[in-house]
Amino acid sequence: MSNYFSDRELGPRARTEQTIGPVAWAGIAVMVESLASSGAFGASFPQECPDGHAICGNDTDMLKSAIEAEVEGLSWPLQRDEVDEDDFRRTRKPWAPPTLVALDLIEFVWRSVARPVPGKLHDYYRHHHLSFDSAEGRSAFVTDVNRILGRNGLAYEITESGEVRRILPAIIGELLARTYFRTGDQLLDVMLEETRRKFTAPDPLIRREALERLFDSWERIKTLADDNKAKSAKLVLDRASSEAAFRQLLEKEALELREIGNSYLLRHHERSQTPVIDTDHVDYLFHRLFSLVDLVIRKNAPR
Repeated sequence: MSNYFSDRELGPRARTEQTIGPVAWAGIAVMVESLASSGAFGASFPQECPDGHAICGNDTDMLKSAIEAEVEGLSWPLQRDEVDEDDFRRTRKPWAPPTLVALDLIEFVWRSVARPVPGKLHDYYRHHHLSFDSAEGRSAFVTDVNRILGRNGLAYEITESGEVRRILPAIIGELLARTYFRTGDQLLDVMLEETRRKFTAPDPLIRREALERLFDSWERIKTLADDNKAKSAKLVLDRASSEAAFRQLLEKEALELREIGNSYLLRHHERSQTPVIDTDHVDYLFHRLFSLVDLVIRKNAPR
């Protein structure tokens, strides 16, 4: 939790941003460079004292090679700006890697970092021999990087186990967290759990897969009550509401969602269909359909 005055007065910033921009990236990069300067990567990439086998810091050549091998598009030192050329001059402007690359780096750092603990002072080389506390180093890193992500309104955080996860929009997150899939149809339960898992992924492509899978699940839900799909769809909606006006509203919503599924690249994959690209649109459609799915499966749950 941030201790900044503005957070205490106004509340923390909403965690809705999906893209790590140059400002947040610069904060992350500076923090990682500060860790390197302190020797915090020495346990994973040790620089040995010339007089023996004790560790006195981190080997930045090893660190550079590891980053280049494991985090595509990054090197060491971490890039924070790029050349902007026009007809008359060359200037430098702030830069950030793709968001998934930045999140990969965060997980890489968590695996590699440890708090350096100074030991014996080497009088000649004027450095300390180091030991390392991985648990404490990782915990401090989680706190610090999550503060940067939170202060920039980013919808991501790294857990104490070193996995970056997406922070869901509040209403969707609460709905997904409290829903238990017990439909009486084992395959449908598996499909819905897959949908839940994919929708929490940081990768927008995987979240779109979750939306597609949710539409698949909805089609299967409509077959639960009877072998005749049209009759079954009517029955599951009848069970969802016995009040005539609300039942009509559910019918209208189901028809509109079917039209969306047929018109966009969600249920079928024809050239005439429009892909859903904007991540906010994905969230909106997911929330809209999942709300209907949640209501229908609860009202049709086996007694």
